[in-house]
Amino acid sequence: MEDLRLEVGTAVHLRAASSYIRMRVFVLEKSLALTDEFDQNDTAETIYSVLFDGNLPVATARFLFETDEVARIGRVATLKEYRGKQLGSQVVKALEALARKKQIKQIVIHAELTAAEFYENLGYLRVGQPYEEDGVPCITLDKGL
Repeated sequence: MEDLRLEVGTAVHLRAASSYIRMRVFVLEKSLALTDEFDQNDTAETIYSVLFDGNLPVATARFLFETDEVARIGRVATLKEYRGKQLGSQVVKALEALARKKQIKQIVIHAELTAAEFYENLGYLRVGQPYEEDGVPCITLDKGL
């Protein structure tokens, strides 16, 4: 981890890098269905935050506009060998900064229940009751900006 670089945007290489991380983490490691992980929200207009270690993409998150004032951050993932180094926080905080620039007032996250504490440590609050999404127990969290 000597050459960490964070990029945010809609560039094709960021979508590819994000897909690589998500494929390794969600599909191969957590056994989510490929068709559930990659959905209609992965488009040329989708904004991704990707942290690179040299040329290797190691952490990512996806940013979606829900309304003019609400955005959703999702698909937050870090390669197994890079976890515990606050890299997930960095990709989320980069998207929060983007949201502020775009005058977004609230960010919503649909998180796996096991990841809720990670988001709470970033200032998100649980909303409602746990539910199941793609066979995984989840909770919605949000944060006002």
